[in-house]
Amino acid sequence: MSRFWISRAWIILGGFIFGVLATLLTMWGNPPNMGICVACFYRDIAGGLGLHRAGVVQYLRPEIMGFVFGALISAYAFKEFRPRGGSSPIIRFLLGAFFMIGALVFLGCPIRALVRLAGGDLNGITALLGVIFGAFIGIRFLKGGYNLGRSGKVSTVSAWMVPLFMLTLLLLVIFKPHFLFFSQKGPGAMHALLWISLAAGLFVGFIAQRTRMCFVGGWRDIMLVKDFYLFSGIAAFFFGALICNYALGNFSSGLYHWGFDNQPVAHADHLWNFLGMTLAGLSATLLGGCPLRQTILAGEGDTDAGITILGLIAGAAFSHNFLLASSPKGVGEFGPLTVIIGLVFSLAIGFSMMERAR
Repeated sequence: MSRFWISRAWIILGGFIFGVLATLLTMWGNPPNMGICVACFYRDIAGGLGLHRAGVVQYLRPEIMGFVFGALISAYAFKEFRPRGGSSPIIRFLLGAFFMIGALVFLGCPIRALVRLAGGDLNGITALLGVIFGAFIGIRFLKGGYNLGRSGKVSTVSAWMVPLFMLTLLLLVIFKPHFLFFSQKGPGAMHALLWISLAAGLFVGFIAQRTRMCFVGGWRDIMLVKDFYLFSGIAAFFFGALICNYALGNFSSGLYHWGFDNQPVAHADHLWNFLGMTLAGLSATLLGGCPLRQTILAGEGDTDAGITILGLIAGAAFSHNFLLASSPKGVGEFGPLTVIIGLVFSLAIGFSMMERAR
């Protein structure tokens, strides 16, 4: 019981501080109601590297690099760095891409859905219902024996590829060579100081590695095994962000307000907010974790998670190059069709890999 309490206390404390940081990062320069959004940050990285040319969302977000470095430090410190991979990498790449497409139809990952809700944006409710429904569908496959195959031991060099990639990104954002792209306006131009963003990422990466924090896995575990451990971190995150918003006076100052309309970097198309995040919840369940969890796993030496990260970046590029991503003006022209394609693909993978397991 004492061990259980210690672990539960850590995820609650870590989740609460994470939520506070998500709000403080907005005060320190990140976009409103987007203090931390893993999907948005990977989208900005894709833009900063020139993989898409949406000029308002281009920046190499140091928080992502911090997530990986924090997880790497924790994994080595606690002897949990284990080079592994080889579990259906192409399927993981495609599921990661479809996750990103669904998230960018909503304009945020499951973390940002909570950040938006804590900032008064009730569209976060629609998104969370989509995540839960997507996880519920995924659980049907898990109960039927779904899996993507076993991962095996890989070389340490392979396991270091994602951390080295993140180190390269960090050097690029420090030295800012002319071939990179940096937004001059819009969300991409809004960011905290580099060292603040990196420090926040390091903390979150470390605590997320220790607690196995996952913003889709929490809902999955409640429905699958009635375990509230991961959900306690989700709840603590939300209350940390909400309390910090009120403490900073963000509601009384007029920065935020409760409602569906006229929210920062958001739209109020409830159907596609729900279906986009259903795709995100389903694909994340099939992958074994949300983008934060995948990023942490990559820092632990999981090359399959590294492949998923590449899928996220590719999905962001496709979303903005082919009019899939939404904007505050509404859903992208081809976003709904691609969400349906992604749902069909995810369901097909679920059924086929369930049969494979049998």
